[in-house]
Amino acid sequence: MIEFTVALGVGFLLDWIFGDPHWMPHPVVFIGKLISLLEKGIRKLFPDTPGDEIAGGAVLVVLVLMVSTGIPFGILLLAGLIHPYLRLAIECFMCYQLIAARALEKESMKVWVQLRKGDLGKARKAVSWIVGRDTENLTEEGVAKAAVETVAENTSDGVIAPMLYMAFGGAVLGFFYKAVNTMDSMIAYKNDKYLYFGRAAAWLDDICNYIPARISALLMILGSFFCGMDGKNAWRIFRRDRRNHASPNSAQTEAVMAGALGVQLAGDAWYFGVLHRKPTIGDAGRQVEAEDIRRANRLMYVTAFLGMVLFMGISYLLYGVIFQF
Repeated sequence: MIEFTVALGVGFLLDWIFGDPHWMPHPVVFIGKLISLLEKGIRKLFPDTPGDEIAGGAVLVVLVLMVSTGIPFGILLLAGLIHPYLRLAIECFMCYQLIAARALEKESMKVWVQLRKGDLGKARKAVSWIVGRDTENLTEEGVAKAAVETVAENTSDGVIAPMLYMAFGGAVLGFFYKAVNTMDSMIAYKNDKYLYFGRAAAWLDDICNYIPARISALLMILGSFFCGMDGKNAWRIFRRDRRNHASPNSAQTEAVMAGALGVQLAGDAWYFGVLHRKPTIGDAGRQVEAEDIRRANRLMYVTAFLGMVLFMGISYLLYGVIFQF
């Protein structure tokens, strides 16, 4: 459908201009509340054994996906019955809500502001809102590194991946992806509570992000040349370190970012008071600094623009040309 192409372009433009206004309810918040509500009910029905927790987690995944895609599908279907342009307008608005480039920039730049002020305590607090690791004891470099890593990873998860899904399936498929990604961020931890219950969510997230993460990395390499960064080193580190993570997807864009900036990312980190040993990504040519957060966001935006152009072109060819025959 050609409306997918239009909705993607308009949605990207709206996100770039307005971001996510705090006064406007965001669908991801409702998906998060749905996950929490269903988790409480499902845990009461399934015993605390590994097999039953895996089954309960799988039930949660199915129910969340049904609700998260069924509601926007029903809204768009009803709007289409009233008028095609109403459906298009709502689809554009939904696509706008699913792209998180401006929000990613805004939240990560809060960390940059506090680091520039020299307030490490507030910088740790700001970065704690966008990362899952413990931040109380992070050094200034550790805070900057955490923010850069978040921008790198979410260039795929929050920007390129949802745009890719929307290009092929509009807002409904975009909501499918957002639901998967939200479940992964909430219940896919490898701790005592979610080791088994979150396994289905983690597995599905790995599958859904496999192709987008690699497309994001390649677009980011191309974008690094446009940004005046070290594109050749980005390609080199990508090829060498893209598998240096427990997740098959997370290191893809982090490797490119590390190479483009000429820094070393990842490494050991604390989560819930437990030290997790992790391999490093990139070469330690210099320390990560606050200004790298700005550089990372610039690369994120160039990557997002390249992705928008690519996906709109593919969507148009697929729905606007091929399906005419």
